[in-house]
Amino acid sequence: MSHPVQIKNALISVYYKDNLEPIIHELNRLGVTIYSTGGTETFIRNLGVNVVAVEDLTSYPSILGGRVKTLHPKVFGGILARRNFDGDEQQLAQFEIPEIDLVIVDLYPFEETVRSNAEEDDIIEKIDIGGISLIRAGAKNFKDVVIVASKSDYSELENILKTQNGETTIDQRRAFAHKAFNITSHYDTAIFKYFNQEEPLPVFKESIQTSQVLRYGENPHQGGVFYGDLEAMFTKLHGKELSYNNLVDVDAAVALIDEFTEPTIAILKHTNACGIASRNHIKEAWIDALACDPVSAFGGVIIANDEIDAETATEISKIFYEVLIAPAYTDEAIAILKEKKNRIILIRQVVELPVKLFKTLLNGVIEQDKDAVIEGADQMKAVTKRTPTEHELRDLYFANKVVKHTKSNTIVFAKNNQLMSSGVGQTSRVDSLRQAIIKAESFGFDLKGSVMASDAFFPFPDCVELAAEAGILAVLQPGGSINDQKSIDMCDLKNISMVTTGVRHFKH
Repeated sequence: MSHPVQIKNALISVYYKDNLEPIIHELNRLGVTIYSTGGTETFIRNLGVNVVAVEDLTSYPSILGGRVKTLHPKVFGGILARRNFDGDEQQLAQFEIPEIDLVIVDLYPFEETVRSNAEEDDIIEKIDIGGISLIRAGAKNFKDVVIVASKSDYSELENILKTQNGETTIDQRRAFAHKAFNITSHYDTAIFKYFNQEEPLPVFKESIQTSQVLRYGENPHQGGVFYGDLEAMFTKLHGKELSYNNLVDVDAAVALIDEFTEPTIAILKHTNACGIASRNHIKEAWIDALACDPVSAFGGVIIANDEIDAETATEISKIFYEVLIAPAYTDEAIAILKEKKNRIILIRQVVELPVKLFKTLLNGVIEQDKDAVIEGADQMKAVTKRTPTEHELRDLYFANKVVKHTKSNTIVFAKNNQLMSSGVGQTSRVDSLRQAIIKAESFGFDLKGSVMASDAFFPFPDCVELAAEAGILAVLQPGGSINDQKSIDMCDLKNISMVTTGVRHFKH
């Protein structure tokens, strides 16, 4: 049953008046009686259109500095009354309440006010009471009322007014109500999260209004959606849309590169760095990052923290990659990079990133603080007879940044601010170590004089022994094992240094 409703009376009270004018003129053409308040009432009058002040309908003025304007039975009765329901119709007649068939109301800009770092009194005043009540009332009674709660829906409403002469279908009204409840729930979540910052209640609430449907999820048989504003994060210069797996790798790449201030390039596959180097010039960083594992670099995600110039672009274009991210590119570099099809080229914008991480798990959600800690030389405690040199400390710092962003169990070898190799995601730490040694040898790296970092403690001294035999001179680990002293003794026996940080960096 279509249950058409002809719009005869409309209530309009909005904060944003963009693109409202065409709707006012259409309602006027259709002979609709318009009720309004405050600035919206003035706006409508200035268009030369008749409007009835809500105060004239309610016989009650706006009070408390505008806090109470529409909260009145003559307003809400006209919205919530069930048409063709005898009891409701009789009461409307008894109290001279007009049926309101269209409600156009938006909400005070609460989130924008919070982001502006306004004083709390100003923020509290932007908590909408009347508006959100009107929206909920109109949406609840969608069988008889059209509710438009966002200026983004104005064009759709205007089209209905023009093509259907003010008559709406039940499907259209339900669709508007659906969107209206999305707006009110998001608004309430934003308010709750503002109040939930100090002494937070143990509840999980998130609401993200923008989204992008992905080609598929992790695999082609899985659906996928990204919730968030990618356009705020990146400017796409070239290539197709990012896939689910691209996004996962890009997220890991951004987290890793943000650890570095000197010109650095990292190459990632399946969220792990297969190459990374810091140099004085970005081209040198690229050459040395690629040298680490040119096989795994194929089809990877590349990220830089410095401008890509023409020389660097020429070198990068020699291999196939999925995504390239940098803060800037020269015009010549862009022209070179665009010569290759199916390469996604992104400019990274400055965006504040979340400090909480969450994901679905079992029948709920698990949340944690972002791992924002990284230990430098001041947090490295030498526990062996031999202490690391200044050069080794710098390499240990580099290796620690990389190991923090690599899947556990992991071992990282580094030398001269370059990743030599890593053992990634193994079920035992010694297997990660062996994997790292084999990879280094397969790509011609001499591990003599390099350093080693581990994301967690060594349960046995075998890792240190194998590392020393490979030529490692300094080791970093968090410490905390009951067998720490055995690993320290092995370092002393092999005349290598060890530092502990007291901080574990598991990544699962």
